[in-house]
Amino acid sequence: MPKSVSLHTLGCKLNYSETSTLAGKFHNNGFDLKEYGEKSDIFVLNTCSVTDNADKECRQIIRSVLGRNPDTYIIVTGCYAQLQPHEIAEIHGVDLVLGANEKFKLFDYVNGFEKKELSCVFTSPINEATEFEYAYSSDVESRTRAFLKIQDGCDYNCSFCTIPLARGASRSQDITSVIENAKKLLDGGYKEIVLTGVNTGDYNFTDSSGKNLKLIDVLRELDKLNIPRIRISSIEPNLLTDEIIQLVKSSNSFCSHFHIPLQSGDPETLKLMRRRYNRDFYENLILKINEEIPGCGIGVDVIVGFPGETDERFNNTYSFLDTLPVSYLHVFTYSERRNTHAVTMPGRVGVNIRKERSRILRELSNRKKQKFYQDNAGNVNKVLFETIREDNNIYGFTENYIKVRTTANASLENNIFPFEITVADSWKFAEGRITG
Repeated sequence: MPKSVSLHTLGCKLNYSETSTLAGKFHNNGFDLKEYGEKSDIFVLNTCSVTDNADKECRQIIRSVLGRNPDTYIIVTGCYAQLQPHEIAEIHGVDLVLGANEKFKLFDYVNGFEKKELSCVFTSPINEATEFEYAYSSDVESRTRAFLKIQDGCDYNCSFCTIPLARGASRSQDITSVIENAKKLLDGGYKEIVLTGVNTGDYNFTDSSGKNLKLIDVLRELDKLNIPRIRISSIEPNLLTDEIIQLVKSSNSFCSHFHIPLQSGDPETLKLMRRRYNRDFYENLILKINEEIPGCGIGVDVIVGFPGETDERFNNTYSFLDTLPVSYLHVFTYSERRNTHAVTMPGRVGVNIRKERSRILRELSNRKKQKFYQDNAGNVNKVLFETIREDNNIYGFTENYIKVRTTANASLENNIFPFEITVADSWKFAEGRITG
């Protein structure tokens, strides 16, 4: 009987929370948890399928694991497994493919973890996903921050996105369970909880009394728990309400940091993407946040190379982002995804042009991040420090998401200290000193 398992995650924070839950299930069934890369009897890969690179990475990882240990029992789940299960099943060495509805019932589909000649595939139509499967980082992983899933699925219909096909309709965890799970994480020693979901801002749950609860209601209840730090993961601009901004402004728990997808700064491209806001709305939102919460960290998702993105349209995006008071960019290169509307659109952008535009925006992101770090020089921020690295330094993040580095000290690990930024000449991290 196999006794060890290693797990690996591709993609978003939501996937990380779900992988942690799977790790907990193995731990509770008597399995030893190994680090990714270590030899193990079983290997679980939780996949993403946002870009074509994620699919390629999945295949490369499986080949790498089997190259080190050909007898490893390989399980693949996640978004790529839901969308293209038989494609994964054809990868040599894969033993079990589980769809979105099946991943948390993993032990129901395994009989002895014995490798066979052919892969077993268990998937069901994603429109049958009506239950909410809870997920949060478990104590078997020694993290300083935990990812708490409060929402899953998406009802939006962006023309480039496969996530609704992989995750199903929007659904939310009941507020009682959210609070209970947050308390468990707090009791487990976590100092920061990151709220995750496919479309976190679309939290919507009707309680037993018939009251319809939104994200702001969850945030207010969490704020009562005196959690040292709560961070909201990516939130759609049209769902980031004034109430949420004011709560973050006044709270001692919520981090002054938002990650707000833009995707394009060109008005026509935004329409083709079927986004639910326009450029003016987005700009006004960013300006409002900066006015209400000075020094707030603001991250932006942007896609380059979308069909029809001419030089002029790309320059519109660049100019918009260049003048926008945001802290950093997450740049994605558009890739054609099966069963999306965008794949049928005219105006395909060459791969080399996409790569060059991605490079240009990444350089812009580095400049913006370094300026944000420099603007915070001399400020004292609270930093949650992580684990000591091999270079004898310790790293951590401020509430407004500045990465800092200082000389290692075991007493700093998984603790929050006031930290003055004194050196900010790099976009990679800032340096400084503990002030208390």
